[in-house]
Amino acid sequence: MRGPPAASGAGSAFRAWVGFALLVAAHFGVRPLIGGRASVDFLVIAILFAAVRVRPGLAALLGFAAGIAIDALVPATFGAATLVLTCIAFGASWTKAVFFADHIALTGLFVFVGKWVFDAGYVLVGGGARGVDLVVQLILWSPLSAALTAAFAVLLLTALRPLYRPQAI
Repeated sequence: MRGPPAASGAGSAFRAWVGFALLVAAHFGVRPLIGGRASVDFLVIAILFAAVRVRPGLAALLGFAAGIAIDALVPATFGAATLVLTCIAFGASWTKAVFFADHIALTGLFVFVGKWVFDAGYVLVGGGARGVDLVVQLILWSPLSAALTAAFAVLLLTALRPLYRPQAI
């Protein structure tokens, strides 16, 4: 006996795009209210969750568009977020078959590494920090921000699971 039929691919994709839009809105609407050196990066969560569900070319395009949106707000480092998010999104999409599984702990680790790589790449490419500030950013603040982002990603994936997984009708 078969279980109930799964929802259509179009419905599943629509729910995933709604989740992506909600996370982007949270990044630009909620994140500025939270503030702090180690803050949640909803945009990286959105990019990583979307990247593992689409092909590498579309993932790179999503990372590029998100990077342009971030870079438009910080003209001093224009291009840094675009380059780093494009590479992260492409890499996340490419490695999904090897690494990403529908497991909460692996998702947390995946987001932690993605956020830490984003922060490290952004600081190194953007050239904003030097010397001791660079070391403190890469060893203290980036891992703390990555851990906080990973914790929120796990929480959001648990709460928004219907947006990211096909549902039975």
